[in-house]
Amino acid sequence: MNNYKATGRLSRDPELRALPNGTPVCNLTVAVKGLARGDDEVGYIDVTSFGASGEAAARVLSKGWLVAIDGRLEYHDWETPDGAKRRGWELIGNVEFLAAPKGEGSHSSEEPEPAAAAA
Repeated sequence: MNNYKATGRLSRDPELRALPNGTPVCNLTVAVKGLARGDDEVGYIDVTSFGASGEAAARVLSKGWLVAIDGRLEYHDWETPDGAKRRGWELIGNVEFLAAPKGEGSHSSEEPEPAAAAA
């Protein structure tokens, strides 16, 4: 079973793009406390959300938002342009909006809703 749930804050603004077939794809990076070596250290998770969930995330979210992610982990190997081999994990799933950063949200009349779409 490959099911992973994480809660953390966005460490950068979401990036939205579209696949050749038109499907929206949103890439995020979530900072999760306790994911690194120590309980108080922060680790970072790359997140990809497809479809309506990704579109909503890109439209509403920005750096600092508290989010919950529910999805599956995928492992990737790749080679950099200079020939170095890299590997890493990515969380493919749905994004749920939990709380705006302090001082944000009062300027927007749009209430964030949990975004759910099949990953």
